[in-house]
Amino acid sequence: MNIIITGASKGIGYAIAEIFAANGHDLYLTSKTISSLDQAVATLRDQFPTIHIESCAADLSVKSEVVNFSKWCLEKTTPHILVNNAGNFVPGKLQDEEDGQLEQQLNTNLFSAYHLTRALLPAMLNNKLGHIFNICSIASLSAYENGGAYSISKFALLGFSKNLRLELKDTGIKVTAVCPGAVFTNSWAGSGVDPKRIMEASDIAKMIYAATQLSAQAVVEDIVMRPQLGDL
Repeated sequence: MNIIITGASKGIGYAIAEIFAANGHDLYLTSKTISSLDQAVATLRDQFPTIHIESCAADLSVKSEVVNFSKWCLEKTTPHILVNNAGNFVPGKLQDEEDGQLEQQLNTNLFSAYHLTRALLPAMLNNKLGHIFNICSIASLSAYENGGAYSISKFALLGFSKNLRLELKDTGIKVTAVCPGAVFTNSWAGSGVDPKRIMEASDIAKMIYAATQLSAQAVVEDIVMRPQLGDL
């Protein structure tokens, strides 16, 4: 199968790319930073020399770049699995966060997935086969301390996932919302948090891969994962 992963150069996105490559699937990856993306692709190619891996850098918070990336994908491949992982976390309180923060978080965490999914969906519908994963957050499920605009954007991404699931249930295309708690990625480096206190990126990747292994008549609608000791 052909796997499209956004935000794939590190963290959860990279772990997802790694597990699909390890199981024989071709990868089409994007991330905003060219140098990080190139390094990730080089590492994956060294590790999995028989797997076809291509990349195209794009800032998916910008609609025109989403359009360009989607065209690149459709020229290269027929998408089977789409993982909308691109996003970022900007903490803040609604009462005093910077003007424009909500728009920035929506562009990055919601509209990137919305526009890319809509662009790739016709090809997936034509195949009557596919699986779309939207990487949401526990901040999608309930009010999140110092979450502000970020939490709003992740609530919206979960709502998008649920509506998409309802629309596509008769088409053969599955939709899964993934809501992880704290995962040890680069954003936690230097925080002082013990890596053993929170989840590993590979934990999320394993659950996503497992969800793709079900029969055609079964779908995991939501994956909620938290550290064993609870949220920080």
